[in-house]
Amino acid sequence: MITRKTFNSINEIQRVQEIACESDQDVFLHSEDDSVMVDAKSFIGLFALDFSKPIKVVSEDESVHKKIAKI
Repeated sequence: MITRKTFNSINEIQRVQEIACESDQDVFLHSEDDSVMVDAKSFIGLFALDFSKPIKVVSEDESVHKKIAKI
């Protein structure tokens, strides 16, 4: 499953990392052009992405996508 989302603050990015850590499944974040892919459980890794553009949240865990949608 893929959700496209734009994040507006460090707090939202931190919340994504927390949601990813709560999941038993892998959660990855991809840049819109797929040139960068990071493990959402790695807070430091998240800063490799350009959050001024939509980010793809990729995971098979449906609850992750539901929680991300609420951010």
